[in-house]
Amino acid sequence: MDAVLSIVQKINLYLSDYILIILLVGTGLFFTFKTHFVQVRCFGEGLKQVFGGMFSKNKSSGGMSSFQALATAVAAQVGTGNIVGACGAILVGGPGAVFWMWIIAFFGMATIYAEAVLAQETKEIQSDGTVMGGPIYYIKKAFPGKFGKVLATFFSIATVLALGFMGAMVQSNSISSSINTAFGIPQWLIGIIIASLAGLIFLGGINRLASVTEKLVPVMALLYVFGSVVILVVRAKYLPETFAMIFKYAFRPDALIGGSIGYALKTAISQGVKRGLFSNEAGMGSTPHAHALAEVKKPHDQGVSAMIGVFIDTFVVLTMTALVVISVLYAGDGILSSGVAPDGVSKANMAQLAFSTVMGDKLGSAFVAVCLLFFAFSTIISWNYFGKINVVSLFGKKSVPVYMIIAIVFTFLGSLLSNDLVWELTDMFNQLMVIPNVPALIALSGIVAAAAKKKK
Repeated sequence: MDAVLSIVQKINLYLSDYILIILLVGTGLFFTFKTHFVQVRCFGEGLKQVFGGMFSKNKSSGGMSSFQALATAVAAQVGTGNIVGACGAILVGGPGAVFWMWIIAFFGMATIYAEAVLAQETKEIQSDGTVMGGPIYYIKKAFPGKFGKVLATFFSIATVLALGFMGAMVQSNSISSSINTAFGIPQWLIGIIIASLAGLIFLGGINRLASVTEKLVPVMALLYVFGSVVILVVRAKYLPETFAMIFKYAFRPDALIGGSIGYALKTAISQGVKRGLFSNEAGMGSTPHAHALAEVKKPHDQGVSAMIGVFIDTFVVLTMTALVVISVLYAGDGILSSGVAPDGVSKANMAQLAFSTVMGDKLGSAFVAVCLLFFAFSTIISWNYFGKINVVSLFGKKSVPVYMIIAIVFTFLGSLLSNDLVWELTDMFNQLMVIPNVPALIALSGIVAAAAKKKK
């Protein structure tokens, strides 16, 4: 097991530090210019599309409203990475890593616009009225023939393993461990409850998923933002220093995290880019499964809606985590003000330490646990549906009941079992999803540019 872990870690290091940074940053830049900065030109339109559609009712049994599709996508995007991932980037790369998260999210908004537009352009309506769509459909359109089928199959396998199975395990483990710490409830009992609730939603199909996510996502986002604002109000006098640290250490991180300027800057950028990319998931190919389901007048409408999902994920939720952690643990006389983490401080408990410093140990721990419950559970149910679409593509509809049972079992086991290999495998398959997704986006960029040009 140790040998396998070592191999997977080396693959992940190579993928994340080299291949994916080039692929995803390059794709974001490409579509930013290809669409003439659609994330700037159409940002206001995106807000109207999202918030204007919050109260619309979807009449079809096979699709979703634009807001329901966005809520399902955001449910997948906003997970434990928005808390633990952000903390890890700051701990390793310094507060300046946040700046690079913002940069990659800005360009990622153009990438996810492309994903949503192509998901809409290539979706298929089944004989029973069910809408099916996602990267496997536009990959096959981009590369007709055997090559496209091979790429789509590769993508589907990686998606089922990363999201449907191992992803469910790691998210379930985050829920059970945090609630056990905060409230003392046995992890096996939490696992039974989470697996049972998830199973009810899994088996309820698209309508139940849409109904849950459109209610859960606004609640979880508002709860976390409200709690974060409370902390920031208490630490208001440190906010100027907090923002100054983000911008200062974006370009001179060596002054805090040590090492040469070249090494420190590489570390800050690498951490910001990696954590930013896999927080908002732009370019990974996960959220197009949700955006394909939206019932909109034209693909552009869901494209601009998808951009708001990245904005909410990174510029709102993840930024709140960053501001709280930096203002409490770094600014002033914070325990990380020297840049050296004391014993017992890690990315897994940084947020809890920050909230507990202001709210008190019990309330701070409980608040983080409840937020992680919302974030991780919403990710489980959305990822499960994305996996289901790819299972149907691989094995047909008859395989769905078996897939659901396995997914429920993995969700329960995740509450009890946690090891580095599971986490590393989840990261590896997440990253492998990008490799067939990005070339298809580039190959079909003309369709994306045409959709964006209409609003130029």
